[in-house]
Amino acid sequence: MQDFFLSHSYLIGLVSFLLGWLGMPLVIRIAKAKGFVVRPNKRMSHTGEVPNIGGLNICFSFILSYLLFEFNQLDQNQFFLIGLFAIMAVGFIDDVLVLTPLAKLIGETLAGIALIGFADLRITHLHGLFGIGEIGIVPSYLISFFILIAIINAVNLIDGIDGLASGLGILYCLFFATYFGLAGDTSWSILGICMIGALAVFFIYNVFGRRGKIFMGDSGSLLLGYLLTAFVFHLCEVNAYGEVPAWLHMQAAPAVSICVLTIPIFDTIRVSITRLKKHRSPFQPDKNHIHHLLLSTGLNHLQTTCVLLSVSVLFIGLAILGCNWNMWVLLIVDFSLATILTLLLWRVINKKLYGHAEH
Repeated sequence: MQDFFLSHSYLIGLVSFLLGWLGMPLVIRIAKAKGFVVRPNKRMSHTGEVPNIGGLNICFSFILSYLLFEFNQLDQNQFFLIGLFAIMAVGFIDDVLVLTPLAKLIGETLAGIALIGFADLRITHLHGLFGIGEIGIVPSYLISFFILIAIINAVNLIDGIDGLASGLGILYCLFFATYFGLAGDTSWSILGICMIGALAVFFIYNVFGRRGKIFMGDSGSLLLGYLLTAFVFHLCEVNAYGEVPAWLHMQAAPAVSICVLTIPIFDTIRVSITRLKKHRSPFQPDKNHIHHLLLSTGLNHLQTTCVLLSVSVLFIGLAILGCNWNMWVLLIVDFSLATILTLLLWRVINKKLYGHAEH
């Protein structure tokens, strides 16, 4: 039976989806009963009290479906899963109690210790960046922790409108699951497929739900960022040491990873620089994220999400096209394209503002 599912991987995603679909009503009932909800405020456009612990359902449907098909890998993946539960717990506590940035960072670091320290999943090779190949254990840990914190928080910050973080997560997991599947790396491909099914349930409830609407919360966005970081580490490692078929080898694997995740990474860098220029903390929330800018043009949440998902497909295509380019060339093209698109968006916004002012 397991071999049948493994040869029809879409069925694994369907199992994850069904588990999530069965569990979501229970999570919503618990959230409303315990007061785990978000009330309307000046930074949010929803009405009524909306549960904000959708990440719990994502986590448990993802884990249950993965263990159904990869239980024999539990010994190898136990620390990875411990880190996964840890980061979800940090997010859940933040959803309920609102942690300080420092407390949140400490929690993310503890999850990173499980992933990088105990599971030993980390960056050990720079693929010739700055002329450097394999690196020592100290820089390996430092670089890996920096990447982990950066990706987790970038995904967390992009979770600002209905369907965006989950939609991007589905696209990213589809990319990694497909790549690992083609490379014969079944266990890693199944991880991505299980997450796609779990995220798909949340996407439906979050975007199209009325009475059943639910938010991902930090329990979901931190979990997603953690998993994507693991995918990035593994992608870079298998390409550094020739563990994939020659036709799938990516010379610029680190740049490919950045290119795939362009929207959250570029937006986080842009917003942080803008806040620092205004002498404000980069952790202070505002409405300067890319989805806020698109909303200001008159688009609604769903339209904005669709635009950003379409742009993300463009960047994933660029990553595939440039997977064997020089890393600096791919990064320059990637960030130049992101900058141009952002400038065009600002031009549309300014035209709309000045057009209204003239009238």
